[in-house]
Amino acid sequence: MSERKTMAQRPQPEAQISAEPGLAEPRAAERRATGTFAALSDSEAHYRTLFETMDEGFCVIEFFDGPHGPLSDYIHIEANPAYEVHAGISNVVGRTLREMVPDEADAWVTRYGGVLASGKPIRFEQELVATGRYLEVTSFRIDPPERRQVAVLFKDVTDRKRAEQTLRELNETLEVRVAAALAERRLLAEIVENSQALVQVVDMDLRYLAINGAAADELARILGVRPKVGDATADLLADRPALLETVRANWARALAGEDHVVTQEYGDPLLDLGFYEQHFGILRDGAGRQIGAYQFAYDVTERLAEQERLKVAEEALRQAQKMEAVGQLTGGLAHDFNNLLAGISGTYEMIGIRIAQGRTADVEKYLAAGQGAARRAAALTHRLLAFARRQTLSPKPTVINRLLTDLVELVQRTVGPAIRVETIAASGLWTALVDGNQLENAILNLCINARDAMPSGGQITIETANRWLDERTARLRNLAPGQYVTVSVSDTGTGIDKAILDRVFDPFFTTKPIGEGTGLGLSMVYGFARQSHGHVRIYSELDQGTTVSIYLPRHLGATDEMEMPQSAQAPRQSHAGETVLIVDDEPTVRLLVSDALGDLGYACIEVEDGAAALRIFESDQRIDLLITDVGLPGGLNGRQVADAARVSRPDLGVLFITGYAENAVLNHGHIAPGMEVLTKPFGVDDLVRRVERMLAESKGVASGK
Repeated sequence: MSERKTMAQRPQPEAQISAEPGLAEPRAAERRATGTFAALSDSEAHYRTLFETMDEGFCVIEFFDGPHGPLSDYIHIEANPAYEVHAGISNVVGRTLREMVPDEADAWVTRYGGVLASGKPIRFEQELVATGRYLEVTSFRIDPPERRQVAVLFKDVTDRKRAEQTLRELNETLEVRVAAALAERRLLAEIVENSQALVQVVDMDLRYLAINGAAADELARILGVRPKVGDATADLLADRPALLETVRANWARALAGEDHVVTQEYGDPLLDLGFYEQHFGILRDGAGRQIGAYQFAYDVTERLAEQERLKVAEEALRQAQKMEAVGQLTGGLAHDFNNLLAGISGTYEMIGIRIAQGRTADVEKYLAAGQGAARRAAALTHRLLAFARRQTLSPKPTVINRLLTDLVELVQRTVGPAIRVETIAASGLWTALVDGNQLENAILNLCINARDAMPSGGQITIETANRWLDERTARLRNLAPGQYVTVSVSDTGTGIDKAILDRVFDPFFTTKPIGEGTGLGLSMVYGFARQSHGHVRIYSELDQGTTVSIYLPRHLGATDEMEMPQSAQAPRQSHAGETVLIVDDEPTVRLLVSDALGDLGYACIEVEDGAAALRIFESDQRIDLLITDVGLPGGLNGRQVADAARVSRPDLGVLFITGYAENAVLNHGHIAPGMEVLTKPFGVDDLVRRVERMLAESKGVASGK
């Protein structure tokens, strides 16, 4: 305690520090510090608290003579906790300077030795190299000088020194940095200006703060205005309020503070529209407040179109592969079916041979074998149909129009009286190599689908046509270029959504409710067409109807058609007094109709054009029925001849014999009462039945009057 008291009686460094904040008056400050410590001599506890808690590092050092000479070293006799904080060295009390920092001891001895010798306080900054810290130091002597003690007050100013060094370096390189920054800005501005990206910057009122040339050119193209810096969008589009609202809506999210990317169609519909990928960002000032928005946009119209083309191609490939796979699944069954057909046809051939040989005893054996093969074929067919409605085909050269006469009656009975069935058979239809029975099944399937799409009734139209597909058109239809015969079934039903249109040929896919459809009908049609080396196309509009077309390759082989010799005919009086006028520029047709009706006792008058027919109607000649082709030479078609004849003979019955190419003349079948259409080619029985019925109905109308 006596030593502590002795230290308390000495001038204390802590009081000295507080008394000399700037060392402006060192002697006065020293005296004040001496007085302060004298006042504290009776309160060592107060001193100790202050010593331990002060923020600055503080120590008392005492010089002594060492190996390096008089007063060449000093020892730390006091140090507060802040010493370690600021100097970075711990446990210094009792340690000498040369022990702690031998490499820099001379510099510190020189500093504090001067204070001890002169008694003058000093203030300086010096690096403590051992710890890499810069210290700001205040030092003064503790009297009397004989004590050889110096008080040291210091703090770590490393951060400040480094900041000052950085500032000096910045100042030294400022001109270079400014020049580099300006060059960088010019480079960035040039890059933005010459970029293909469309760059726009606007304030919160949609006034342009910046815009590059590409954006200005594009806006001139799609909006009809070329903005420049300072222009307000509201002024540029003041005369087009709807377009102004479109532009505002495009920027709304960004001006509301949302960074986002959007791809959408943009522009003035009256000028041009395109798809743009737009990247919006928020423009802020130095304080972080939003002052506008910016946009980088890219024209992606062509890219999206290419993606859509690729999608269509991939979907077409997927669809073709799927259908091909389904067809392959039935290949094995078709092979078995061919084997059974061989057994059936072979037994009938053997029956014919044995009958010709007079060996009838063997016939029963062959009949049994053939019937067994037929039963196995039927079972195999049922399994085949249960899976995908694929049929083993027996193609023959066929003029499809010849199938329609009997088929239309079956279709009409199948679809019911609420649906009208019309056939439009193309004249001069090419021959197709096709299995006629399976084609009829395919058409019937399409008609059943059409019926189901018209629950409230409507019309089904079965049309045939010749098609010549060039390379481009064939590629779009997934066909080989060339000549095709088409059979189309159209309805006026509910139509099919385009989103599912590509799936309608998938096996088991159906738009009907559960339990009302198997989803195999169109799949069977597709398989039949592909096996016949053709294809199927479908077109549909919601609430308008659907058309399904079967494309079959043209067969260039011989047909069963034969030309009949031309022959003239004179009018013949019917036993019943009924006369039919036949107008057709084709002599064979006139001959066929005249002979068929003449055998029944009708009187027939033949002419080859409309003018000759009108001359007969201007005379007193009795005509009970007009049979006319629609397409006639001489400037008058069959519809015009019929209309002119009905001016003077309003009850005249008219039977048009026509083909697909002339259907438009008949207003697509919308004709007046008492007129009917018979498509070419037609059967003689059908012609006779139609004439007899029309004349009978005409008599009924006449008698009713």
